[in-house]
Amino acid sequence: MRRLAVVLFNLGGPDGPADVRPFLQNLFSDPAIIGLPGFLRSPLAKLISSRREKSAQTNYALMGGGSPLLGETFKQAGALQDALAEAADEVRVFIAMRYWRPLTDTTAQDVAAFAPDAVVLLPLYPQFSTTTTASSLKAWSEAYSGPGQIRTVCCYPEAEGWISAQVSAIREKLAEAGDQPVRVLFSAHGVPESVISRRGDPYQSQIEAGAAAIAGAAGLSDWSICYQSRVGPMKWLGPSTPEALEQAARDGVGVIIVPIAFVSEHIETLVELDLEYAHLAGELGVNPYLRCPTPSTHPTFISALAAATRAALERTSPAPFGPGCRGDFAACPCRFQGTAA
Repeated sequence: MRRLAVVLFNLGGPDGPADVRPFLQNLFSDPAIIGLPGFLRSPLAKLISSRREKSAQTNYALMGGGSPLLGETFKQAGALQDALAEAADEVRVFIAMRYWRPLTDTTAQDVAAFAPDAVVLLPLYPQFSTTTTASSLKAWSEAYSGPGQIRTVCCYPEAEGWISAQVSAIREKLAEAGDQPVRVLFSAHGVPESVISRRGDPYQSQIEAGAAAIAGAAGLSDWSICYQSRVGPMKWLGPSTPEALEQAARDGVGVIIVPIAFVSEHIETLVELDLEYAHLAGELGVNPYLRCPTPSTHPTFISALAAATRAALERTSPAPFGPGCRGDFAACPCRFQGTAA
C-alpha cells in the first residue's frame, strides 16, 4: 500500500473561554444528543449553551481556560503514526473532532488532499454508542468524498492492549493504597436510559463486559460500575458516581476510580473526578480516594490501536477489534456484516 490515512475521532473541546459557547452549541445541535426536529433543536441548543456558558467557563478555567483534549490527541496520533510506520509507504494519522476544531469537514478535506489508498476510521471511544461513534461516523460519511477504501473500527471494549493498560494503572493505585481497604469503581460517562432501551445502543453492555474483563485480569474482588456526568431530568444509567461514593462511605472502604470510557484527560477526569468527586469523597470520609490516569499514550494502548488499524485493512465491513457486541443490538454497524477482528 502506498498511502494509508488513519482518522482518530473524538468529541473535542474548547481552546479558550471564547470557544465555550460555540462548542456547547455544536454539542447540543447534534441530533444524536438531542433528538428533536431541527427547527426545535437549534433554538434549544442556543438556549442551553447560553445558560451553561459561565459554569462551563469556570470549570475550564481550572484547566487553564480550555480543554487539554486536542493536545492529548495529537500525542496519541503521533505515537500511533510511529507504530504504523511499516503499514504503508506513507502513513498519516489525522484527527477529526465532532464539536470543535479540527472539525470533521476540515479533516475530510485534509485527508482527500493526502489522496490515500485506504482510510481507517478509528474512534477514540472504546465502547460504541449512538451518542459518540455513530454520530462521528455519520458526520464523516457526509463530509468525505475523497479517494481510498474506507475501513471502520466500530469499537474495542475488550481489546487486549486496552485492558492491559487499565490493569497496569489499577495495580499502581492498589500499591499506593497499600493495606487500606479499597473498592475499584469503573466510572463511565453516563447516558439517558432511553439511549439504551430505544436505540438498541450497546454502550452499557460493553461497559459491563469491559469492566468485568479488567477486573478479572487484575484479580479484583471488590469492584463496581457507576456513571458520571448526569444532567437534566431524564432517568440516566446508574448508579451515579456520587451514589457509588456514598455506598463506599457506608461500607467503610476507600475507592480507586477508573475512567473506563475515556482514553484522554479532559474536563470529565481533571475537574469532575479529580476535583468535584474528590471533594465529595472527602466530605463523606472516603479514604483513600485515588484515580487512575487515562491510557493516553500507554504503549499497550497504542499497540492496540495499531493492531486494530491493521486488522481493519483485512476486511471491508465495520467490525469491532477484539470482543465487541455480546448481544443483538440494533445500533451496531456490524450487526449484519463483518466479524470481530
